[in-house]
Amino acid sequence: MKNPEVILSILKSTPPFQALPDSLQLSIVDIFNEYRFSKDTLVYRQNITDMDGVDLIFEGEYETFFLDDLDNKRLTEIHHRPYCFGGISVLLNRTKALKSVIAKKGTVIYRLPRKNFIELCNANEEFFHFFTNSFGRRMLDEEFSHFVKSPASFEESYFAADQLYSRKIEHIIYKDIVASTPETPIYEVAKTMANQKVSCLFIKEDDSIIGYVTDMTLRDNVVARQIPVDHPIVEVMDNPIVSISDQSYLYEAVLKMFRTKSRYLLVEKEGNYVGFLSRNRLLSEQGQSPLVFIQSVKLAETLEELGEKWNNVPEIIHQLLGRGVNAEIANQVITTVADSIALKVIEKVIGEIGEPPAKFVFMVTGSEGRKEQTLMTDQDNAIIYEDKANEQRELVRDYFLRFASQVSDHLNTIGFSYCTGGYMASNPEWTHSLSHWKNNYKKWIEESIPENAIKFSTFFDCRRLYGDQEIIDQLKEFLNIELQRPNDRFFAFIAKNALQYEPPLTFFKAIKTQTIGSSEVFNIKKAMTPIVDLVRVYALKNRIYEENTGGRLKQLLDLGVFTQEQYEELHQSYYYLMSIRLKNQANQIRIAKLSPNNYVPMDSLTNIEKATIKEIFKTINNFQLGIKVKFTNNLFG
Repeated sequence: MKNPEVILSILKSTPPFQALPDSLQLSIVDIFNEYRFSKDTLVYRQNITDMDGVDLIFEGEYETFFLDDLDNKRLTEIHHRPYCFGGISVLLNRTKALKSVIAKKGTVIYRLPRKNFIELCNANEEFFHFFTNSFGRRMLDEEFSHFVKSPASFEESYFAADQLYSRKIEHIIYKDIVASTPETPIYEVAKTMANQKVSCLFIKEDDSIIGYVTDMTLRDNVVARQIPVDHPIVEVMDNPIVSISDQSYLYEAVLKMFRTKSRYLLVEKEGNYVGFLSRNRLLSEQGQSPLVFIQSVKLAETLEELGEKWNNVPEIIHQLLGRGVNAEIANQVITTVADSIALKVIEKVIGEIGEPPAKFVFMVTGSEGRKEQTLMTDQDNAIIYEDKANEQRELVRDYFLRFASQVSDHLNTIGFSYCTGGYMASNPEWTHSLSHWKNNYKKWIEESIPENAIKFSTFFDCRRLYGDQEIIDQLKEFLNIELQRPNDRFFAFIAKNALQYEPPLTFFKAIKTQTIGSSEVFNIKKAMTPIVDLVRVYALKNRIYEENTGGRLKQLLDLGVFTQEQYEELHQSYYYLMSIRLKNQANQIRIAKLSPNNYVPMDSLTNIEKATIKEIFKTINNFQLGIKVKFTNNLFG
């Protein structure tokens, strides 16, 4: 017969029930059911046995394990009191046990029914996150993640947000393409959309899709402009077309929608369009995912609201990393939020000072240009505007400097601090015409001095944030030509720039630290910089214009510059360090209430993390040695 005092003592000693208030612990004591097991009882069989609730061990032990295809035990663990089994299974598999369990002779457990467990998860966030964080940590183990079965659908899983990062487009249901010809009358298109019950219809000419029509198209381009409905649809259709491969992940689809401001994505499979996705559909499936938060950023109106949104980002990143989401994805979430805020600011300033007098592009550089922003971010940007006749040059330049100054001030107010190095569009040195920018790049390549190597590296990591894509395309076309005829001196200086930071290892291969206050710390940004720099060198040599370090690595692998092993070493090393960097910054903001920095306290790292970091630093050293030999012809740098 169950004893309430015994159950209460178990609750007080068992994570995560320790997190519950005393009054709540007391109120749930009577809900538990007692179970006793004889020798070697198979309590649960993975993915077969229904989970009635979660089990708290009182006496005896649970042996938990996965069974492989040959019924061999894998990842065997022995658990005694205090231990709670089944929380992850209830949340992830819903009704089935995640692992197999054998109870030894004399084992006594108390089971909390699944309904009451879920109620506790809904009512107590810390209780719930104990299980999500635990699952995230376990998923970093490749063997564990190999055996975990994915939930059947978004609706069936508490971990829907995690599927966002592991599920590919090919595995979800997308809508069939409904199309009309360019000559089809507007009213016929509207009738087709109504009959087919679709909110988006594509315009197809021969075998090519040249545009699309939505309900908003008909409202804005037809009704509002009073266009006769017997006119051909080609006169009012929208474009450009935005597409995504069916091999892409869900998060990539939604991020692409936000970046392109598109509400619909065509799904491409083996060179053919096979369907389309709507933003609303994806967002509705994501529940409380970060991408819903990004949408809320787009709805913010004032600088104060945008500042509040940015202040919420550390908590989102903490939750993502706690669930085991890769740092590469966390970077993209931060970058997308930052981009969304900057775009709102740019549109606000244009609304205040008037439309620009020339075509231009507002580009971001540095880590933002690489889509590798962290929670410690400053402004790195520049402006390129089209060349104008002499009499207009001063007018155009005055406008863009005023525009850049206001954008920079607003961003600083929101939380994106001014760049201490002055690499901002508000600095007259970095707001110029296209011809001036071409001369900049040409000078940096031809006059190979260390200062120019730094400037070139900074502005090679650039991408368009707002404005005319054609301008930045022209600049990159020019750069592509120039890089085909550089002197060896240029690559030698770029390579030496990539060698100026060495991994912080002592002579005896320990992590080199410095003392700040009472803490021994190391600068993780400087530790990661060599990877960014050396990958950039190889990208330049092979004229790869992908901005992102991970993307550059993938293209270098595809070109055969790096082997699969080298690719994996660098990719895993970089994003392992990035994960630690982001976690450290999130904790500085959330817990210590400090401004984030790049100094990681050694006592915040586990022994495993320290060992892994040392191995990563050795890997970086080996790659830097390769740079010295290949680009400087000097083994000793």
